[in-house]
Amino acid sequence: MAQQTDIRAGGAFLRPTAHDTSVLDNAVWAALDGPHAHLAERVGRAARYPADVYAFAALADPGDPAAWADLHTLVGPATTVRIKPVETVPEGWDIVGGGVGVQLVDTALRAEHAPEAIRLGPDDVPEILDLVARTHPGPFLKRTIALGTYLGIRDQGRLIALAGERIRPPGWTEISAVCTDPAYRGRGLATRLVRAVAAGIRERGDIPFLHAAADNANAIRLYESIGFTLRRRSPILLVRSPGTSHRGAVL
Repeated sequence: MAQQTDIRAGGAFLRPTAHDTSVLDNAVWAALDGPHAHLAERVGRAARYPADVYAFAALADPGDPAAWADLHTLVGPATTVRIKPVETVPEGWDIVGGGVGVQLVDTALRAEHAPEAIRLGPDDVPEILDLVARTHPGPFLKRTIALGTYLGIRDQGRLIALAGERIRPPGWTEISAVCTDPAYRGRGLATRLVRAVAAGIRERGDIPFLHAAADNANAIRLYESIGFTLRRRSPILLVRSPGTSHRGAVL
């Protein structure tokens, strides 16, 4: 049995969990090095998701120059890539953008299946992309659905709400792409879908967690009200690798 760990956020005591919370400090790497290894594009101590799945890269140790060298080999010269949690970059790398995110973990969420929720698949991606474009819950790409289970609610055949699974560090699964058509907000659809996705996560023995932009006070307030607790804040950087290239792509 794994050793229990006390999660603390802002000095507040949270319920203990049998899962190792330290993997959440570098969650993207832990997922690419673990349950999502089959999706990883990897060179040594650097890895990334395919560009049409989830546009993030990760390092085994952001303080290790060798890991940055591996990332350079992986992405190529003069290529822009999103990475977290990283605060500084080695000489030759440029920070070209970024922001701050927050990570919240399930400490008191009531997880339950939603009878009206349906599982979404590849054929639903065009509708998902349309809903995401109108609601801006965060990145969702052409093959993001390969990351896990996505549930939706329809009204007269039209997709009106969505939530699903994204990165999967060992013992944990992130809930993501939580959104509702503006015409249907205020009915609790997003909360029902979060609870339903969480039910599936718990059934396989994982604990739900999620991320939000640090300035998205409404989303953070909602998540805290249904049983998530703020664990940490971390930077999200857009960095450009050294060298020159005719591509300059964002990966």
